[in-house]
Amino acid sequence: MEQWWWYLWFSIISLFGASLGNWIHRWRNPKCNGKLPPGSMGLPLIGETLSFFVTSNSIDIHPFVAQRMKRYGSLFKTSLAGRPVVVSLDPDFNYFVLQQEDKLVELYYMDSLAKLVHQDDMKNIGGDFHKYFRRVILSHFGHEPLKHKLLSQFEDVINHELQDWSKLPQVDLKHQTASMLFNTASKILMSCVPEENLGHDLSDILQGLMTFPVYFPGTAFYKCLKKKEKALKLTSGVLEERMNLYPTDKGDLLEKMVGDMGKEAGLTKQFVSHALFGLLIATIETIAPTITLAAKYLLDNPSALQHLTEEHERIVKKREDAKSGVSWDDYKSMTFTHYVISFLGSSEEP
Repeated sequence: MEQWWWYLWFSIISLFGASLGNWIHRWRNPKCNGKLPPGSMGLPLIGETLSFFVTSNSIDIHPFVAQRMKRYGSLFKTSLAGRPVVVSLDPDFNYFVLQQEDKLVELYYMDSLAKLVHQDDMKNIGGDFHKYFRRVILSHFGHEPLKHKLLSQFEDVINHELQDWSKLPQVDLKHQTASMLFNTASKILMSCVPEENLGHDLSDILQGLMTFPVYFPGTAFYKCLKKKEKALKLTSGVLEERMNLYPTDKGDLLEKMVGDMGKEAGLTKQFVSHALFGLLIATIETIAPTITLAAKYLLDNPSALQHLTEEHERIVKKREDAKSGVSWDDYKSMTFTHYVISFLGSSEEP
């Protein structure tokens, strides 16, 4: 009898071990119709998530990415937050993938991003609707608007903000820049400057994306969604007011989208309010860190700061009226300035 129980116990342990080994093997070697790039899937379920979420004080490429680039190259596989992922740092390959949207590949969004933006709205972004949205954005923020309108608007806002900053005992550059960008973007997108400035909230909101999507008080994701609700309340209110006044002579992006509601499939009130929210985030999250990094780099490199100062002094001296605003020719002649901006853009963390 005792021998029978021993054989049964041994069989159960053996079966469990074999199943566990097979599961681990399948985890480390996921199925693929083609050939997967080199890399590691990490621990079962957890993958390499913990290494990815480790905070880094570096302003260069995150150590998680840098280490794997050195080990596997610019294309590698991994597993993050329970999802198999292929990471590409090859610009040519990335360009190819983006060109194959709705052909060989389809858009996918992290669970946290889908919940942040709204799952139903994410389904609308693709194909013809994506092209429409991109066309509308470029018509208000592209080359021609920058040349004829936005450049002077940006200069006026910056001059006004710098005067205000000069009166402060100290300046938190990223925080103040985020507030300035919120006002500027709101004015360009919606022709209004809300009473409550949400720049600081929106500048930190994307930190919630790099966490597990756990909606529980105190978690980063919970705080992220609360900030989202606050911002959506604002954009929804502005949208509702504009719809009641439509048509107007404002000619901003909101006016265009309100006019196209009912004409473009998927362009609903909910989507427009979420789109405005997303554009505010995109404006603040990309520019505020770059300006902050610019200040640090230039202060750490006096020769670069001197070169930059001399370039702008030369531009001012060439003007017939030194007090006139920045012209399109002035902007195009800022060779070293563009170099600094490009350098900073390539130095930001992914």
